[in-house]
Amino acid sequence: MAEFTVSLSTQSANPSWGDNAKLSFTESGAVIHLPDDSANERTIQQAARKLDGLSLPGVTLAGEWSKEQQWAFALSFTRARKPASITWANSTDKATLEQEYAALLFTRQLVNDTPEDLSPETLAQRAADWLKSLGKDNVNYTMTVGEELKNEGWVGIYNVGRGSERPPAMLVLDYNPTGNADAPIDAVLVGKGITFDSGGYSIKSSEGMLDMKCDMGGAATVTGALGLAITQGIEKRIQLILCCAENLISGHAYKLGDVLTYKNGVTVEVVNTDAEGRLVLADGLMAATDTGAPLIIDAATLTGAAMVALGSDYHAVFSMDDNAKEQMLNAAKAENERFWALPLEPFHADRCPSAFADTANSRPMKGGGGGGASNAAGFLSRFVKPEGWIHLDLAAAYHGGATAEMPVGATAKGIRTIARMLHDFNA
Repeated sequence: MAEFTVSLSTQSANPSWGDNAKLSFTESGAVIHLPDDSANERTIQQAARKLDGLSLPGVTLAGEWSKEQQWAFALSFTRARKPASITWANSTDKATLEQEYAALLFTRQLVNDTPEDLSPETLAQRAADWLKSLGKDNVNYTMTVGEELKNEGWVGIYNVGRGSERPPAMLVLDYNPTGNADAPIDAVLVGKGITFDSGGYSIKSSEGMLDMKCDMGGAATVTGALGLAITQGIEKRIQLILCCAENLISGHAYKLGDVLTYKNGVTVEVVNTDAEGRLVLADGLMAATDTGAPLIIDAATLTGAAMVALGSDYHAVFSMDDNAKEQMLNAAKAENERFWALPLEPFHADRCPSAFADTANSRPMKGGGGGGASNAAGFLSRFVKPEGWIHLDLAAAYHGGATAEMPVGATAKGIRTIARMLHDFNA
C-alpha cells in the first residue's frame, strides 16, 4: 500500500477546494494550507481531525515541519480507537518526538480503557510495569492493597475504595538512577487514581457518570510524565505515588457524616462522597512530604470548578510557593502546553468548615460552591508542606466528545511540562 503523505504549504488552496480551504488532496496524500499568522497550529489540528476521520491506517509527514507543528498534528490525529501510525518528518526532532509520542500513547490508552478492565490494582501494576520496562533496575516499587491500607493508616484511599469488591491500592515507586540507595529524593509525583467514580452515596447522574473512567487521569498523567523523563535520560531520583480506588456504592461504602482521622491527626468530616479525590490525595501528599523532597507535584481530575473557570483548554495550577509556581508556568510555556494559575492562599484551608471535625472534605452545596477548585486545593494544603508543592487540577485531561481540534477521550496534555519540570526545577 502506498504511503499517505501530509505536507504543509503557505500557499492558498486551489479555489476548487472551497473558499479559504485549509486542506486539499493530491494523488499521494494531503496538503495543509497554513494562514500567515499565529493560528498555524490550530489549523494543523483542525486538518488532522478531518484526516483522522478518514480512518487512514497511517500517514507520513513530508517536507518541512517544525517540532511543534508535528506535535500539534499528533495530538489531534491520534484517535482513541485503533489510532493510525505516524511517520515523522526527517528532522533533528525525530527521536524526541518518538519519546514524547510513546508517553502520550501510554497515557491516553490508560485513561481510555474501560473501568471494568482497569481496577485499582491493575492501574497501579500497569503503571509500575511500564516504568520498570523503561527504567530497568533503577525502578523499584511496593504496593499496599485493601485492608493493609487501613492497617498502615492510609485512611483516605482505604475509605474511598472500600465500597468496591475490588480493593483500593497505593503504589509507591522509586526511580533511582544514582546507584546510591541513600541518595536524596529530588521530586515526588502524586496522582489521583480513581478508576471509576460513581460519586458514592452522593451519586452522579447517568450523564455525569459516563466519562468517569477518566477520573484516574492524574495518575496516568504523572506516570506518563515520569516515563517520558526516564526516556529523556533524567539523572534525578524521583518517587511516584499513585492513590488508586473505585468509588462505588455498597453496604461497605463510606458514608456522608463519617469522620476520617488522618495520619497527621487532621480529622475530616465527609459531607460529599463525590469529593473523594482530595481524600485519597491527602494520603499521597503526606507520604510525599515524609520523603523530604524539595519538589512535590500532585495531579488530579479533581473539580468541575476548574473546568468552569478554564474550560477544557487549560490545566489549573495552584501553589503557595511563588518560585515553584513560576517555574511550572515557565515549563508549560516552553513546552507549548496551556497551564493557568488559579488562587491559593492559606485561608483556603478553612473554606470547608465542619462542626464535627477539623475540616469537611467540601461544602454541602453543588460543586462545593464558589471557588471550589481553590477550596479543594486549600484542603490538600493541610497535608503537605507549602514549599515546593504544586497542585494541578487537570481540566484539559479528557474530552467527553470530539471537538474541531481534539479527538474524544484522553489528551495526555501536561506530560511534557511535568517532565521538563522534573529536569529543570531549582528550589
